[in-house]
Amino acid sequence: MPDQGPLGPDAPVPNAPFRHAPALDVAGLAVVIAAAAGRHLPAGHLAVDADFFDAGGTSVHAVELVAELEGEFGIEVDLDEVFADARPMTLARRWLPRLDPTHHRPDIAGSVPTRDGTLPDPASASVTTVPLPPTPLPASAENTAPASAPITALASAKGSALPIPAPRTPPAAPTGHEGPHTRARQEDLDRILADLALADRLPFADAPEPLPPRRLLLTGATGFLGSHMLLDLLRHSDAHVYCLVRADDEEAATARLGEQLRGYRLPWSSEVRRRVTVLPGDIRRPHLGLSDELWHRLAHELDSVVGVAAAVDFLRGYQSLRSSNVLGALTLAELAAAGRPKPLHHISSIAVFNEVGITSMGEDDPLAHVDRLISGYDQSKWAAEVALRRARDHGLVVTALRPGGIGGHTRTGAHNPLDLSSGLISAFGRFRTVPAFHCLNAAPVDWVSRVAVAAICEPDAWGFDYNLTGVPNTLDDVVRDMALGGMHVRVRDWDEWRTDTLARLDADPVPELAFLGRVLRNPTALKLVEATLKGPAAGGERTDALVAALGLPSAARYDARAQLKTFEKLADDGLARLPQKDDQPYLWFSETTEGTVGPVGAAAETPCSMALTLSIAGMYQLVKERRVDVTGEVSCTAIHPEPLTVERGDIWIRPEEGIPQQHGLRHQLLRYRLRLADADGGRWWLEGRKYARARRDLWRQTRALTVEIGREGEAASLLGEVVVPADSYVRDQIDGIKVDPRLTGQEKRAAKLTWLAWFGLEMGRGLVAPFARAAADLLDLRRTPTLSEHHR
Repeated sequence: MPDQGPLGPDAPVPNAPFRHAPALDVAGLAVVIAAAAGRHLPAGHLAVDADFFDAGGTSVHAVELVAELEGEFGIEVDLDEVFADARPMTLARRWLPRLDPTHHRPDIAGSVPTRDGTLPDPASASVTTVPLPPTPLPASAENTAPASAPITALASAKGSALPIPAPRTPPAAPTGHEGPHTRARQEDLDRILADLALADRLPFADAPEPLPPRRLLLTGATGFLGSHMLLDLLRHSDAHVYCLVRADDEEAATARLGEQLRGYRLPWSSEVRRRVTVLPGDIRRPHLGLSDELWHRLAHELDSVVGVAAAVDFLRGYQSLRSSNVLGALTLAELAAAGRPKPLHHISSIAVFNEVGITSMGEDDPLAHVDRLISGYDQSKWAAEVALRRARDHGLVVTALRPGGIGGHTRTGAHNPLDLSSGLISAFGRFRTVPAFHCLNAAPVDWVSRVAVAAICEPDAWGFDYNLTGVPNTLDDVVRDMALGGMHVRVRDWDEWRTDTLARLDADPVPELAFLGRVLRNPTALKLVEATLKGPAAGGERTDALVAALGLPSAARYDARAQLKTFEKLADDGLARLPQKDDQPYLWFSETTEGTVGPVGAAAETPCSMALTLSIAGMYQLVKERRVDVTGEVSCTAIHPEPLTVERGDIWIRPEEGIPQQHGLRHQLLRYRLRLADADGGRWWLEGRKYARARRDLWRQTRALTVEIGREGEAASLLGEVVVPADSYVRDQIDGIKVDPRLTGQEKRAAKLTWLAWFGLEMGRGLVAPFARAAADLLDLRRTPTLSEHHR
């Protein structure tokens, strides 16, 4: 292998310009690539064997880096190669033959790079050495299994070594009709098998004491799910939680944790801080980046380890994700097995089943075939879970918790803007189209967190696999939910939907959905999306049994009502668009009224009528505000000889829960507020109310409207009453309901029935209230009358 010179694999590379660079070998080209990459990183430099993304690079930075390299070398660089393995040394090996077609290294073709970025010597290519330096036991570690070297060091340490056969997976036989990106890359499969072998180096462990945790380590507490799990652990257990947070020191780690919790609308109070110890560290480093003294202390004091931290990026390859998602999980297993026996609770993912064409995803069903997992994220979650299954053979108690899509919180609306499910739902609502899919395995974060914490705190639940996917949403469910929210969507073929969505994002870029555009353009990430949308419903029988046994809220479909707060937060963040007053109505009907008005304090003798159109942009505004939009005209010669136009109008159903404005038995049914304009430009206002009373004329109460009219900015000058004619009520407001013509016949019928059921229920509650209050007064046998009774 060419000499790397004084820089070495771990040395930072200076930011030297490289235009007109002389002919380069692999090491020289790696230095050039590292220098270019360093300009896009916070630290300003990158070692030749370091991963670009682990060093702080983002997908946007990767695009900029590729453009810079293309301009410098004049070759077409595949962005997917950067995502697959973003180490400069690996990229140099791939790109050098394109720069110099005469460059060929048959002796290293197909070899697996070691952790430090070097290639094995050809003479020893059949054997990979994994060192196992002895680690002395602490004085307090009597009667425990021998401690091992850090798992993350096993792949790179120099010195005495145990031979492990190099993993070589034979390529699958071609079928003759498979297209590109249908099989995992051979080098990824080799690396996965080598990583799985690291689990066999774990020490054997005794069974942990079956008690709820009192001191536990939690990784990923700054993430979306991890932050909610932290609060649930504090709420539903007596445990003190040690949170591993990536930061330079304890002060920075504490500040980052508090900022993330507040960002997800979670408390960061003195009580929370009292029960949390923040540890600056890094899941990707040996012993989590902790000192040996702290590592051994935790090994003997902790009674549970909870691994939530993971790099969630659907564009990066396995090599780029393995440090966080696989080696990090094995380091936690090493900690769980060291010192005091303790269970490991691992947040896996339903992505372990993300093989296109898989037929079942039960909790005990076989996982996907790894060679059919194309996305690096899917591969890393699969490798982590399979490695921890091997750890079970060493006596370690491992609980695998597999969420699917994690939706927003049902009460706070907090969501993960980079979650694939959130991105897809945002695109559905914004562009009003959905791809034809089988089902979405998604559940709100509050339910996923609560069930995961319940499994952690219940010893009888340890050691099993759980699918935390809730009740799946079918295509019909999503279409119906979005229609109820006023977002009527059309179902399109997958390829057609993807093309249309990308075209819309290009024509009108949405910064918050830029990540979704990159996913839809990446061929490997597309396989993940395709498997997600076309896969079967995940089974959760064991999870359901656990929920029932512990008396937790059972899983419910993540429907429009559960997503209400999330849709509002998505709209605030620019990821979605809720129905607006100016949108085409979802449902509308006419209302006509006739009556008389007169000056305040005088008889009402002047005719007054209204011809209104009542509409809703979506059921969202009913659920959220109980409000109906109003347009139309008001005719009243006491104001103007010509009809007045309704510039803006609103009707609230049972405003203020129907509580009477003044003491008595008149409960508010409806409240009208109209802003009017006459032909001469004058502005007027109209306030109207329908009241419910404890009387027998219920039919008239639903039709009679008491009105007040006045000039803008002035008090009311006219009072009166208008009534909906009995013969027009059913004709206009029931039989005359019209629905958005874009809906199918079945959807139109469902819309009418939903509106009538909701409105009827609200009116029924309003009409019953005064009778219930009157009955309560009649049954009141107190001897001393109250002031309200004297008043009546």
